[in-house]
Amino acid sequence: MDERELVVVGGGPAGMAAALAAGAAGVKDILLLERDQHLGGILNQCIHPGFGLHRFKEELTGPEYADRFVKQVTKTPSIEVSLRSFVVKLTSNMKISYLRPGALEEVQAKSVILATGCRERTREMIPIPGTRPSGIYPAGLAQKMINMEGWIPGKEAVIVGSGDIGLIMARRMALEGMKVKAVIEIQKQSRGLARNVAQCLDDYGIPLYLSHKIARIEGADRVEKVVVAAVDDAFCEKPGTRFELSCDTVLISVGLIPENELLEMAGAQVDRKTNTPVAAEVNRTSIRGMFACGNACKVYDLVDSVTRDSEKAGQMAAQFLKEGK
Repeated sequence: MDERELVVVGGGPAGMAAALAAGAAGVKDILLLERDQHLGGILNQCIHPGFGLHRFKEELTGPEYADRFVKQVTKTPSIEVSLRSFVVKLTSNMKISYLRPGALEEVQAKSVILATGCRERTREMIPIPGTRPSGIYPAGLAQKMINMEGWIPGKEAVIVGSGDIGLIMARRMALEGMKVKAVIEIQKQSRGLARNVAQCLDDYGIPLYLSHKIARIEGADRVEKVVVAAVDDAFCEKPGTRFELSCDTVLISVGLIPENELLEMAGAQVDRKTNTPVAAEVNRTSIRGMFACGNACKVYDLVDSVTRDSEKAGQMAAQFLKEGK
């Protein structure tokens, strides 16, 4: 079995920042596992600007931001990168099993950093009544379809939830010629950044319906329309407020869930409500020597903040390897 000082799971902005910080703090043997074929994580599909304003004092796209760290990682001798490597098992004593093309590998680590990111909440988690036609997508999946696969999800769209991904996708679809009928938000204010509301909705004349919900999705083979209704302070539908919006596409942007199944598998304490590690300090877990960073630790608004806190995770791991704490 292979033995390593530090194994970092996840090669997105959090994992790369943590690995680099650990290397800079003196860790000489770091294995960085990434399940995709490229480093960079979710940033690779975020082709819009707005990244790096705090970290680099300039405006970058997601791939540009990621590339700055990819170049550093690949030039750092203490970091070995293993792409297309999917972790399937993690134990409390930090034994890791992962699949890579053609092989199942096992590695014993002295310390582990989990930078596994988030997954999107789906329609079933809200839930939204109605039929189950095609044309309903998580906003992040639609982003990948357009920006990386070159597919247009439809012609007319309604977005459920005003998270940042949904707001950004409203603009992105408008730029590709789609008609974005509305963004529907059940809360009294948008859950996205104010700059995204201004730049992605206001600048493109896309309506934002606050204190509203999708009461029903209708369609046979494909989405045909949604029924929208206003809600009161208890999020109950107000009688007589329903109206319809015709569309063939519905994007769901209702939040993210940290990916911490590996941490739970290892026996660490995980908050059932937020799916985040239970610990007294950011980046720590209930297992000594095992750390979590980035969106796996808590959901961030800015990647600059992810980088900052993930560097601290790398430094914590280095301190643990040196001093056992």
